[in-house]
Amino acid sequence: MRFFIARHGETVHNAAARMQGNEAHAPLTHTGIVQAHAMGARLAALLGSRPDLDIWASSAGRALQTAAIVAEHLGRDYFEIRVDPRLREIEVGDWAGRLYRDIVAESGPILCPERYAFTVRPPGGEVHREVAARLAAWLAALPADRDVLAVTHGMTSRVLRGLLAGGAPFDGVALADSVPQGSIVQIEDGLETLLACYEKAGAPNDSI
Repeated sequence: MRFFIARHGETVHNAAARMQGNEAHAPLTHTGIVQAHAMGARLAALLGSRPDLDIWASSAGRALQTAAIVAEHLGRDYFEIRVDPRLREIEVGDWAGRLYRDIVAESGPILCPERYAFTVRPPGGEVHREVAARLAAWLAALPADRDVLAVTHGMTSRVLRGLLAGGAPFDGVALADSVPQGSIVQIEDGLETLLACYEKAGAPNDSI
């Protein structure tokens, strides 16, 4: 069983350094679309046309937009994508849609600078161990003999990769290192390999 875990492409919120949350309409930028095509092309080169794997995506629009482009490269129908809200980004509650700098000016530091992860619970939002709990439930329900492509988000992918391949402890979970938007990793037998990484020079790549 192999896991291919993709982080969605850059969005208008990412480019503006705004918290996205899960409900806002956050379409991909031109860069994000290029990133999605790059991930799809890399997977197609590796797996061929119409690979036998299950495609899953977060229910957030930016993940579905990325998944649609990747699926097209694989010769797979968009309507084959399995949508699961447990793959959504860590919930940021009342911070959704706000500029990072405004949140920090109001609340003080909210992120660990070394790990780029929340040191406080967003008002009305989640902490990392809660994300881990919903991802663990999703993993437990998967067939044991099917390859999986999951299109998800920055922090969620770090928690998911931590569950599958380990990572440094943070907030009670194994948290993997960050990868830029438009990245895809393969995890097999607990070993993670970076397959594609498209980073826009000078752009924030860790925004949630």
